[in-house]
Formats: sequence, C-alpha cells, structure tokens
Amino acid sequence: MRHAYMIGTGIGNLAAGIYLIRDGGFQGSQITMLGLEQHGANDGATAKAYEDEYWYHDMTNTKGFLAKGGRMLNEETYENLWDILASVPSLDHPGQSVTDDILNFDHAHPTHDVARLIDKQGIRNQPNHNNYRHMQFNNKDRALLTKLMLLPEKDEEQLNDISIETWFKNSPHIFTTNFWYMWQTTFAFKKASSAMELRRYMNRMILEFSRINTLEGVTRSPYNQYESIILPMRHYLAERGVTFINNRKVTAFEFADTPLQDDIIVTGLKYEVVDETKQTGTIKVQPDDLVFDTNGSITDSSSIGDLDTPIKEDLRYAPSAQLWRQAAKQFYSLGHPDKFFNDRSQSEWVSFTVTTNNHDLLNQITRITQQEPGNALNTWIDSKALLSIVVHHQPHFKAQKPNETVFWGYFLNPRQNGDYVQKPAIEMTGREMLEELLGHLAQVDTAKDNIALHTEALMASVVNVIPVYMPYASALFNRRAVGDRPAVVPKHSKNLAFVSQFCEMPFDMVFTEQYSIRAAQIAVYTLLGIPLTHLTPVHHYEKDIEVMARATKTMFR
Repeated sequence: MRHAYMIGTGIGNLAAGIYLIRDGGFQGSQITMLGLEQHGANDGATAKAYEDEYWYHDMTNTKGFLAKGGRMLNEETYENLWDILASVPSLDHPGQSVTDDILNFDHAHPTHDVARLIDKQGIRNQPNHNNYRHMQFNNKDRALLTKLMLLPEKDEEQLNDISIETWFKNSPHIFTTNFWYMWQTTFAFKKASSAMELRRYMNRMILEFSRINTLEGVTRSPYNQYESIILPMRHYLAERGVTFINNRKVTAFEFADTPLQDDIIVTGLKYEVVDETKQTGTIKVQPDDLVFDTNGSITDSSSIGDLDTPIKEDLRYAPSAQLWRQAAKQFYSLGHPDKFFNDRSQSEWVSFTVTTNNHDLLNQITRITQQEPGNALNTWIDSKALLSIVVHHQPHFKAQKPNETVFWGYFLNPRQNGDYVQKPAIEMTGREMLEELLGHLAQVDTAKDNIALHTEALMASVVNVIPVYMPYASALFNRRAVGDRPAVVPKHSKNLAFVSQFCEMPFDMVFTEQYSIRAAQIAVYTLLGIPLTHLTPVHHYEKDIEVMARATKTMFR
C-alpha cells in the first residue's frame, strides 16, 4: 500500500495530510507524521513542544503561559486556509467547522486599532500629532515604492540579494514614515530584509494598505492558534487513522542512485529516537511512497528564559534546515539554505509572554492605549529595541483562570539596549522586559493616578514573564535570489516535496499560514497528478481597480 511520510507536524504538513485524504483518496492509515519541534513548529507547536513549552504551567498553574509568537490571519487573502479549515470540524461547536469558529468569532469581535503607533508624546492618532492615518511619504518614497510594486513577476531576479534599505537608498526618508513603522512591525520586516519579499507583500496585501493604521483586516481566532487551528487539524487526522510519532527526528535522506544523478528519489529516512535510548534506524521508502519535508522552521534553535533568568542563546544551525542542507549538497536545484539560516542579524528577535494573576495591568494598558483587548498591535516607535505588544482577547488559552491575564510582546532589534533597562533586550530577564514595557507605558501616561504609582503592585501580580530568543524568526524575509528556495516539488523529483515557508511559489507571501497550506495543496496535487487548475483560486487585488484607487489615495493621505 502506498504511504506518505510527513517530516514535521506544523500546519503545512497537517494540511498536506488533509489534502491527501480529502482530495487524494488516501486512507489515514497510509500517512505517518514524524513530529518534533525541530521539524515543523513553523506554524504551530508539535504535541511534545506544546506540552513542554507552549503550555508552560504546572498543575497549580504557577509558571504562566507561553506564546513564542503570533500570526495575524486575513479573511480576504488566506484562501487556502479557509478552504482547508472548512473541512475540519470544530472541537468547541459541534456541527461547525474551524473556519466557522474563527470567522464567527472575528465578526463578533472586529479589530479596530486606535493606538497602533506610540511615541514619546503619546499615541499618534491626534490631528496635531503626526497622526498615523497619514503615511508621510514624500515623492521619492512614492516613486520607489510604486516602481517596486509594478516590477513584473518575470523580472523578480532584478531584486536578487537586494535589501529594502538598498532599494530605498536614494530615499532613506521612508524609514522615518508612519507607513514604515506600521508595515515593519505588522509583518516583522527589517531594513536588511529582502526587497523581493516587500514587493510580494505590497501586491498580495494591497487591500490592507489603505487600512494598515487600524488593522481592520486582521482576523483573530477565539484562542491561541495552536488550540484554535492546530489541535482540530490533528484531531481530524488522528480520527481517520493517521499515525503520529512525536519522538522521532529524521536526520538524513537516502536517495536512489540514478544514471545522470538528476532524478530525485527518496529511498529511506534515517532517524534518531529522541529519548534516553537515542535509538537510530531507517524508514525504508518504497518507490510509490511520498515524502513531505518541512525544510526550515522559524522557531528552530529557540532559547527560553523566565522571570529572573535571561535566555542562553542556542547557537545551533536550524535543525529542520539540516535535511534541506544535506539534500541541496547532492542536488543543485534545491536552493541554498544558508541564505536563510546563516545570518542571524537579518532574522533574530526576542519575544516575551506575560501572565498575571489579576487584571490590573491589563486595565492600565487598556486605559493608556484607549482600546479593549483584542485590538491588535501597539508599537513604541522611539524604543531603541523597537518594542511592540499584542493584548489578546481574553482568555487566550483555554486553561486560563478567570482572574488571569496573558499578553505577548516582542523586540525587533534584540541587540539594542532598552530605554529603561540599560542592557540589550536579548540579555534581559522576563522581569526586566516587563520593567522596560512599564517604563514606556509610564512615559505616555498623563493621568494623575498614573501607572508609575502602581508599579510595585503591578509587578507583584506577575505569575511569570517568559522571554524567548528566536534567531530565525524573520529568516523567511532574508535577502535572497531567484533559485535560493526549492520548488514545492523540484524538477525531476519523483516523490519528494517541500512544504514550508522556505519553498518557492509565485506571487504568494511567506510568514503566513496561507503560504504553508497552499504549498501543501500544490505538493499533494503535483505528486498525485491532480491538475493544478483545480487549486484553490487566490485573489489578485493588485488588479482590482477600486482597490488600487484606494491604495493610490492612501499614498497621498
């Protein structure tokens, strides 16, 4: 019987499993998921990682919760996400799908951010205070951004290895604009990031350009995305007989010897059991079997601290990219993983998750930012380490007690000193990260009974603040050239597909669940011979006259 082996249990391979069953006629018993955080935590924790890290509490819940990062969904442009989740039953509402769950929740709790940018004078939403409704472009900014957007897809190689900073070298003014502060911290771009990826984002997300200041296009799930999306997908697959092996690390591919060394045929998967035995072995891959590899994970080599312990940097090369690296050394057409995993300066950032045992800090943040929890993202643009926070709709975890608050923040420039804690963000304890945030909140709090007067009580309410250093968090935006990412199903591949943020597809944008799920659909359809004309259609808002008219008006707003 034909078999499919999935290396990694992130959202991409979970989606591939569902496509195999739903559209490819596979039985669940024909699919094996080989999961470790090192292989596919890209879009959601594996079961083991979730137990050990993401669900960071003991039976008395004294350790708090942890979310390494967050993904913003989008109703209009995540076509594959909504299609696949429409096939997955809700775990919370019988008779509904996960798509129903999320969209119903989002429509009942729409996002409207009124404190997107904050500087030393306060929220930039006042008519006389650099109102961030205004993009602040000059004519050079507009000309270069328009030129980038209008570059034809066939000419993308003109952007090979060009950074955003290099593209705008004749107009560095753009990096002082409200547009850049919002776009950069919404999507986690850096000046050093790829201009090629900025081009794709500007086209694919052009619908959001005119409302980037309020983030009204952000679609939120009822709980964290592991519980709202990943767990229902795993349940769907497990119910249908899919095998999950959560302690097996695939260490190497075995390939067939072919006359011209051109055909890519996986014949075996070497593995190590991740337990005290460290047992090794090989899974034999038969000629008709299929292999789906997560060739890179942005949460690889993460380091975790706690309230009074800073992180200790994990210097390992990304474990999930090691397989890709091994294959790329043998086959020239499989890209260059070092472009994404050998320069942490382009991709690193630090996040932190705060858990408190009452809602006092939440109420203070709500008062200062003038918005209820669940209204997206706040960025302190004057902070040296570029601090942002996301206060989720509460509860964010199902196990949260009614008295508990959980929210998340990140520093996009982790090697920079804090403004209130005089050390680089990467060296701070969780307590110091919260002190840094409280300093920024206090600076813009003009109330007589202000947050600074309550610092001691607020700190006493903290259960934990868990810092996480992610060296590859923005690696998918690293400067690259055409050909640095392998095709989903590489040329001459007979049974190997790549499903991740590091495979190549035209037009679509990385750092999205949409990208991984579309890669999964392309992989399944290609390997099973299903016509690609049957792929889920995607929107091209960059060709919509009304959308482009609004975008043009926004450029001059």
